[in-house]
Amino acid sequence: MERTLPVLTGLSAEERRSAIREAYDQDRKQMVLLLAMQLGVPEREVVEAMPLDLARELDFERWEEIIRSFEALGEVHVIVSNAASTLECVGEFGKFSTAHGFFNVQTPSLDMHIRIAGLASVYAVRKPSHTDGKEALSFQFFDPRGSAAFKVFLTFGGKDPSPERLAQYEDIIQRFTLD
Repeated sequence: MERTLPVLTGLSAEERRSAIREAYDQDRKQMVLLLAMQLGVPEREVVEAMPLDLARELDFERWEEIIRSFEALGEVHVIVSNAASTLECVGEFGKFSTAHGFFNVQTPSLDMHIRIAGLASVYAVRKPSHTDGKEALSFQFFDPRGSAAFKVFLTFGGKDPSPERLAQYEDIIQRFTLD
């Protein structure tokens, strides 16, 4: 099936959001990063256009509490992308510290140094995995330009989330939602 991507220039904000949503709905398994690149928009804009049951904005003012809540999740799949590369790591959050403008996560399996000033928003995202269509649950942090800063996946394909994993995901949303 050939996909037709919308032209976004000259559209109102609502029309633009609707066009992005339609492009996403053509194949919900597609990688949000790739769709954003194809449309020439920040990745956050694609996430914001997703239906509310798939993408929920969380209270960014509580970013540190959100990150600290990941410690209780155990093993997660973390993805960090930039213009040149993508790094994926499976590990556990914990051993938190703050120094020189960085929020640090330093466990035997995960060593992250997050630039606090580089974070601007966070979303809970639930969508079919691009790998096999199984439900992927994630928390995605974005920078001020709307590019992904990092993503924390509770599930990443292979199998649908267990009831326990789904409950952990929903609990974090409940605790940190803006509504």
